[in-house]
Parts: sequence; C-alpha cells; structure tokens
Amino acid sequence: MIGIPAKRVLAVLGLAIVLAPGTPAAEEEIGTFTVQFENDRIADTDRHYTHGTRVTWVSPGLRRHIPWAADVLEFLYPFDTNADARVGIALGQSMFTPANISATGLIADDRPYAGWLYAGLSLHVDAAQTLFGQRFDMLDTMELDFGIVGPHSYAEETQKMVHRIVGAPRPNGWDNQLDDEPGVVLVLERKWRTPELTVGDIALGDLALDALSHAGVSLGNVSTELTGGVMVRLGQGLKADFGPPHIRPNLSGLGGFDPGGKLVWYAFAGAGGRVVGRNIFLDGNTFSSSHSVDRKVFVGGFPVGVAIAWTPRKTLTFGGVTPELASGGLPCRPFGPVFRFLMSVSGVSERVFLYPGALRALSQTRRFIL
Repeated sequence: MIGIPAKRVLAVLGLAIVLAPGTPAAEEEIGTFTVQFENDRIADTDRHYTHGTRVTWVSPGLRRHIPWAADVLEFLYPFDTNADARVGIALGQSMFTPANISATGLIADDRPYAGWLYAGLSLHVDAAQTLFGQRFDMLDTMELDFGIVGPHSYAEETQKMVHRIVGAPRPNGWDNQLDDEPGVVLVLERKWRTPELTVGDIALGDLALDALSHAGVSLGNVSTELTGGVMVRLGQGLKADFGPPHIRPNLSGLGGFDPGGKLVWYAFAGAGGRVVGRNIFLDGNTFSSSHSVDRKVFVGGFPVGVAIAWTPRKTLTFGGVTPELASGGLPCRPFGPVFRFLMSVSGVSERVFLYPGALRALSQTRRFIL
C-alpha cells in the first residue's frame, strides 16, 4: 500500500473547501459544470499517466427544452418513451512521463514524454430497456475529442509550473517528447444498471445491491481500443448515479448526480479491461518517427471503495492496473490518488463534488453539497 502524508490529504481537502461556491444558482436548470483534477503526486509517485485536468459542461435533459427532441428519442429508443438526452462540451489536458523524470536523455525502455490538449463534444442518452425479463437502466455516450499531442499541448509548461509551485522535482526529459500531431478520438460507450435487489434492512432503511456493466469502443489516431467491465455496489440510493465521472480512457459515468434529498451511500468493487489497438502515448507519433515502446494488448483494472453522499460526501477508493508496457513491471501496478472536483448546478442549489477514479489507487475524496 502506498503511504499518503496527512498534510497532502489535508491540502487537497482544503483546496476543495476553497473552491466550493457560496452563491445560489439561478432558478432555471442550467446543467452540470464539472472540473476534474487527477494527479499522482500525493502518493509520492510521478510516472506514466501522471496528470489530467478536464472541464466539462453537461446540459439538463433536452426532452423538456427542445420540442423535437422527444420525437427523435422515441424513434431511436422505441422501447422507452421516457428516454432523455443531454449534450456536453469539454476542454482537457493529460500528460504522461517515464518513471525517471530527472534524466535528461531519452529513456529507451520506458514510455515517451507526451501531452494531450483537447476539446470534446458529447451526447448522453439515459433510457431503460427490458433484457432477460428484467428492466435495466441504460446510459449511452457518444463523444468526439479533438486536439493536439506534442509540444503545443503545453504539458511541459504545465508540469514544470506545478512542480515549481509544490516543490516537486523538476522534470528534465521533455526535450524527448512526442512531436506535434493533430489528434481525434471517437468514443462510443454503453452502461447498464441492474434493478436494485433489497438484501436487508438497517436503521437507515432498506439495504440494496446492484451491478453496473459497460462496453465501449474508441477509434482514432490517439486511441483505438475496446473496453468492458463490471462493478457491484451495496448500499442505499444507488439510482443517484451511474458511477463517478473521470478522465478517459477509463469508464466514465454521467457528470450529473441527483441524490433526491436522500442519503446516498454504497460500497463497490469491480474489474474491467481494455483491448488496445493503438495508444499514441506508447506507440509514438502516427505520421513521423518518434520514441515508442512495446506495449501490452490487454490492460486490466480493479477498483474497490466506498462512497457516501450527503453533506459532505466522502469516498475512499483502492485500485490497480495491470502493466501497459511489454517490458512488464509489477503484476498489478497501483495508481496514486486522483482527485476530481465536480460542481453540479441545478435548480436553486450548487453542488461541488470531489470524486475518486475508477482505476486509480488509494484515492480519498470529499463531496460538498451546498
């Protein structure tokens, strides 16, 4: 297990408090605004996927706001006359480094330095479908990300600035990063949520069990892969979400969260995998010669944790991911903690969320609902 200095955890939680808004939203529903922040530094690691930032806005349901949306949804989802859709926009940056960031020369047997700066457009449809005689909730996501890999992603400048601020070691190998290359990724994903199964009765009410499964595909010069997995949850208020949103390539739930004024809590555990056809951050540039490494075709991940949503929300997640590089490493390499700040603006309330990552290790988060 990776030790986490208490002062670092307190610093992140303090930042969440500072970011919590204090003014009420307009009465009109305006959707969900999300700021996600992922960084492994709090676990005293600085390697591989080392940082991600993503800002997203997801609209409220379109059925009530666009007259023809209901007709389109009923045509595409004839099995559910209550299906609803949301659109989203996003801006993000991700960065990747080898394990040794103090070296100035090329490290031939470790992954390249690389950054990815992108914008995204997305469409989300939540519906219900009868399968095997049971009614399953369903979330379909289609997202198109486009941007640039290379020096003009400004990942070098971002990492050096952050390391200078927090007093972390200077990364010295960015002269060896991938070349500039325009990037595009189309993501198609479906999640299923089983009906809740009541398994007991506690002082707070019924105790329920459900499962989330997912399947997806990504196509593009940045990433081409198949994804799949399952998660089991035990708790109360499970219909409040489809799991926490996080930065791809990992499975992401919808940014919105609706506890309905009730206590929501659950423990969860799961397993997932990716069959990777292309990963520019390991395979190198598509249209020019660059540093690259041999990689694994199959990468697995294993999340387990607990979440509580009230005022405030706390989540603790442990997890790991199998090696991506063909040269191996630990049989199941843990990730450092990742933190996500999500502000959901809906009705007259504002919510600030701090989510854990589904495939990241030892992540402690806190959600503020104001």
